[in-house]
Amino acid sequence: MRQRPVRRRTCGNLPSELSRLVGRGAELAEVGRLLEASRLVTVTGVGGVGKSRLALAAAREAAEAAGAAQERHCDGVWLAELSCVRDPALLELTLAESLGLTDHTTRPPRTVLAEHLAERRLLLVLDGFEQLVDETAELVRELLRRSPGLRVLAAGRRPLDLDGEQAFPLAPPGPEEALELLAERAAAADPGFAVTAANRAALVELCTRLDGIPLALELAAGRLRALSPEQVLTRLEDRFALLTGGTRGALPRHRALRTAIGWSHELCTAQERLLWARLSVFAGHFDLDAVEYVCAGADLPVESVLDVLGELLAQSLLAREETAAGVRYRMLETVRVYGAGWLESLGDAGRLRRRHRDWYVGLATWCELDWFSPRQQEVAALVEAELPNLRLALECCLEDPDEAHLGQYLAGTLWFYWAGCGRLTEGRYWLDRMLEPGPAESEHAGSRLKAQWVLGYVAALQGDAVASMSALYECRDGAARTGNPVAAAYAVHRLGCLALVSDDMARAGELLGSALERYRDAGELNSNVLMCQVELAMALAFQGDPAGALSLCREVRDICEERGERWTKAYALYVLAYAALDAGATAEARRLLTECVTINHTFRDLVGLVLAVELLALVTAVEGHPAEAAVLQGAAEPLWDGVGLQLFGSGYFNAPRLMCRERAGELLGAERYEACAQHGRSLSPEEAVERALRAPEPAAAPEPLPRPRAGEAPGAAGGPGGPKNRKPVGSPKGEPTG
Repeated sequence: MRQRPVRRRTCGNLPSELSRLVGRGAELAEVGRLLEASRLVTVTGVGGVGKSRLALAAAREAAEAAGAAQERHCDGVWLAELSCVRDPALLELTLAESLGLTDHTTRPPRTVLAEHLAERRLLLVLDGFEQLVDETAELVRELLRRSPGLRVLAAGRRPLDLDGEQAFPLAPPGPEEALELLAERAAAADPGFAVTAANRAALVELCTRLDGIPLALELAAGRLRALSPEQVLTRLEDRFALLTGGTRGALPRHRALRTAIGWSHELCTAQERLLWARLSVFAGHFDLDAVEYVCAGADLPVESVLDVLGELLAQSLLAREETAAGVRYRMLETVRVYGAGWLESLGDAGRLRRRHRDWYVGLATWCELDWFSPRQQEVAALVEAELPNLRLALECCLEDPDEAHLGQYLAGTLWFYWAGCGRLTEGRYWLDRMLEPGPAESEHAGSRLKAQWVLGYVAALQGDAVASMSALYECRDGAARTGNPVAAAYAVHRLGCLALVSDDMARAGELLGSALERYRDAGELNSNVLMCQVELAMALAFQGDPAGALSLCREVRDICEERGERWTKAYALYVLAYAALDAGATAEARRLLTECVTINHTFRDLVGLVLAVELLALVTAVEGHPAEAAVLQGAAEPLWDGVGLQLFGSGYFNAPRLMCRERAGELLGAERYEACAQHGRSLSPEEAVERALRAPEPAAAPEPLPRPRAGEAPGAAGGPGGPKNRKPVGSPKGEPTG
């Protein structure tokens, strides 16, 4: 049983601070002390009091301490934003995503989380769990029980009520800190603002009226651009009784926050209030194009949306952020909930949710088309940013059985994201749900057929052959009944993939060849079609036709370069790299694999990445660097944990790994080989990629690989120390994605 070192470079995903945390020094110190003493600390308090800001500040201090002394939280500090999660089934998935986990297996996400955390020492920050408090508490209890090195810092309106939990009730800042916060935020909105002898008393009174709640103060600060402190105070006092109506039993601080938000709402123009309410249908971040489509109408012309949005930004009701997908906007959850209440009262919530759904169905359609283009990486970043809204759209599709076809279409259209960007588990979840309702035959049979072949694809990548075959046979038969040649081609293609990873090369070649003919007859050309060609090349190589395999992959590479497609290109490069290695061109093999690793890492394609790293380890061994080869082989092992069954259980795909292990082990000896491999196992995925891309120093002339015997694919023959009767390996790659 391999041992995992405790010490590692710190890592994490904490966002950078957009504005300074004002005051809170004593609170920060106390939260830090509680984290030293307890494995679960929950910062509680009224909405808007600054729980999230304090928790993040404490987490940053913990990360800095971990960086200085590599013992505490040596596996990093990680933030999981839960406020956008409504479906309990997505809770574990969201935590796994926040930890950077990519898992292609059928294992429950909770199992994946527990196994990942079991031997690690890290701090997990949970923010915004109120809507799923019971589910969050139960999950945290299990993770803490199974992971002795885990500590959790949570931020919410109530504690999780778990044994050993240390709750830290966060009160609003004191009068001086509240005034400092108000003044700093007001100066940010209006550089000419300053606290003077003339306005100080009114500002202090304003802080008192708002109980010093930071969110309320920031909303008031936005008004100081246009109003004097005295005017703000007067208007707020006049509305205090009115705006707290119906909340008589609430705590004063809750009333103060509701007063501040309600007062900001009342001071908005009619169009600003309308846009505020309509924006509440979004989850997480959103962009201007989506806002203009979803929120515009006769009472809010599309040409005025940008100006109205700008006013909400100026009033601190929205935040603007730069992301990998471009400029996006975000509404604080407390503000969003207030707007949602107004939208419900207007009786327009259902219509706006459907418009929201329609926009994201259209966005997914455009992204699927643009995936086969030079914008592939941008598409991946865009869908990643839009995932919370896509989830809302998928949930909306399930609300009306008559619109189930829209959910089937949307879940199927996102195949490139589920399969190409490391989201198999979530894709499987939505596809299974969307295929539950509705008959197989309907006027929207095409949507159901698409969801079926995508489900078969995803299940095959997860190693679930039974579910995959069931979905693909149903799709194939349904396509025949309804006369849908495109769906039939996809079903036959994926059945060929199953044969490929099951070592039935003759059947794989027959099915994949048939699928290519069907694609050509239908005029279909995209990443799937090219992947089918790469997979056919693998089947040919396994059957002793390396020349045919190389011809197919060179054609794929050329088409990908012409179209700007990179994801499928990585697999063609992989096959070409293996051929180059077999021909003794190790420098060319390394160049091809370096590009392959870079692409797969960019798209979070774990299958492609781990296979490329393993083949690169063999290249490294052939180049005369057995120690580095052993490190890379070790680094590949944890990556396989996220894929599941190593090399799909196929004898065809196992030979390169065995050849590397035997070649490096023979030169190093068993003890040193294991020490090097153990070092590789301790690397994070990012460190493993960095190591793989770092070319070792030149060594002696590389030892050529043994030439294959007649009828064998490249690399099939047993080399020095290699196993006898090894199956042929022309390209140790079976399934086309991550």
